[in-house]
Amino acid sequence: MNDAIVLKVDVDTWRGTREGVPLLAALLERRHAQATFLFSLGPDHTGRAVRRALRPGFAQKVARTSVLEHYGLRTLLYGTLLPGPDIGRREAATLRAVAAAGFECGVHCWDHVRWQDGVARAGAAWTNAEMDRACGRFGEVFGRAPALHGAAGWQMNEHAFAAELRCGFELASDCRGRTPFLPVDAAGRTIGPPQWPTTLPTFDELLGRDGCDPGNVERAVLAACAQRAGPQVYTLHAELEGGKLRPAFERLLGAWAAEGRRCVGLLQAQAAHAATLPRCTVVAGSVPGRSGMLALQGPAPG
Repeated sequence: MNDAIVLKVDVDTWRGTREGVPLLAALLERRHAQATFLFSLGPDHTGRAVRRALRPGFAQKVARTSVLEHYGLRTLLYGTLLPGPDIGRREAATLRAVAAAGFECGVHCWDHVRWQDGVARAGAAWTNAEMDRACGRFGEVFGRAPALHGAAGWQMNEHAFAAELRCGFELASDCRGRTPFLPVDAAGRTIGPPQWPTTLPTFDELLGRDGCDPGNVERAVLAACAQRAGPQVYTLHAELEGGKLRPAFERLLGAWAAEGRRCVGLLQAQAAHAATLPRCTVVAGSVPGRSGMLALQGPAPG
């Protein structure tokens, strides 16, 4: 399992859920690959992301990744000129079909834009309410409590880690980092469940930079993978790899298979990972190709 690729599918929008998820599930089944699907379970308010326009690097990212092409005009109006569709209610059958096909399923968020833009500055009451809404809807859809959480936009706060423990999550992938780790505070006290951070760059971070385009973007991911030891976590998006970037993702799956790498889900990876997890803090920092500050794997306490 040391050369495994852990696939984490972030599902942000209604369109990504109803169109991208079934196509990705079929592709993964055809390639005999496993993955963890993390769902946005409440309203699609993607249009409200326009408030990020003043963030450093956001306009460049929008231009580089052709947001309109990948998300569609209607999606970019949800929550502003158009009402936001309730993803979990409308697509409950789609979500259950993913689990029935044998894929791991977990919580991404209740409202993607609300969490990504609000959690960093939010208090305990706001954070717990958002987490409880998402977990409640997951239970309605799947008839069980969620075991996995992966934060929207890699955005977290101290209350969110505590909420993960309160809600009984076994595993999370909320951060960017180097290796699996146990998140702790500065005093070395555990603050949340084990973390399997995203270790590889994503397609939307690479496109339009250093000559990367839809015809070759997978090569940059493979190059980054070759520079790292141990199991790697790759985050893909239902709206991108389940849409117009699906051919690039299929090439990536083929290249990993040719290298003898096995694609697995988060719980599979954790079950096979015998090493004791290092204890690391979580810090805020930036990632090339992505705007704003993210939760990052930090150093050991002290």
